[in-house]
Amino acid sequence: MVPKFKKIAVICRRNNRNSMDTLDYLMEYLKKQKIQVFIERETASFLAKNTVATVDANQLNKVCDLIAVVGGDGSFLSAARLAAKQNLPIVGINRGSLGFLTDITPRCIDKVGEIIRGIFYEEKRLVLKTTIANNNKKTTQNLAINDVVFLSHSTGHLIEFFVHLNGQFLCKYRANGLIVATPTGSTAHALSGGGPILYPTLENIVLVPMLSHNLSSRPIVIDGKSTIEITFIKSNATELLTICDGQLKSTLQEGKIRIRAEKRLRLLHPKEYNYFDILRTKLHWEKENKNPSAVC
Repeated sequence: MVPKFKKIAVICRRNNRNSMDTLDYLMEYLKKQKIQVFIERETASFLAKNTVATVDANQLNKVCDLIAVVGGDGSFLSAARLAAKQNLPIVGINRGSLGFLTDITPRCIDKVGEIIRGIFYEEKRLVLKTTIANNNKKTTQNLAINDVVFLSHSTGHLIEFFVHLNGQFLCKYRANGLIVATPTGSTAHALSGGGPILYPTLENIVLVPMLSHNLSSRPIVIDGKSTIEITFIKSNATELLTICDGQLKSTLQEGKIRIRAEKRLRLLHPKEYNYFDILRTKLHWEKENKNPSAVC
């Protein structure tokens, strides 16, 4: 069978023995499949010896047609932002503790082989683009696969901010912060804050207030095509801290933040992938409640 993917970039963000062992095994496996393998430059720096071509993280789509990432969900999110930005499909091999997004285990590397041959299930998931503009007209842009979290730069301080949706006023919040999450991120910080679980391929965004001073403030699910604008005013006693995927941080004393889903992540799973199995397993739902239609 002619492989669907012929050039694969391998990324690993965790420099520990388990991740490195799986990384070495994956690369050997791909070579045996007659696949041209590239290793991302930062990943290559972890290796004692590297015999394959390296590629810069921002140039992956110029030489590769698939990204394989080894690590936990944090490593996956870092690689997924690169994938979304460069319109590359991505597959994850789990070496973390949770594995919501990296659903291939090291024991099942052959599932990567199936994906290479075109046997897979593809999801296109929303990605949030965040543009931060302060009063000095300086702008910062970041992508978020899971969520954008706004909170006080000084721990414990309430902050006030205005939220508009598509130019219409939604609410003035007085709270510890706000979580803006994709369906992918609805099982992360948003879930801990009392938000709903959204099926990952839905075209929706959820807003979850964090410890709001008004007890009637509740999470709200909006159309994924919406433009969200958050206005933070200087009268607050602290700066606003903006965090994308728990990894990219920016501070703002006064200004506006615009959030919009402008890209999609092409996430590949093994053919037998079942999202509800992931939820039951990772969230420990009803351990004794087995699928009545299951044969074994």
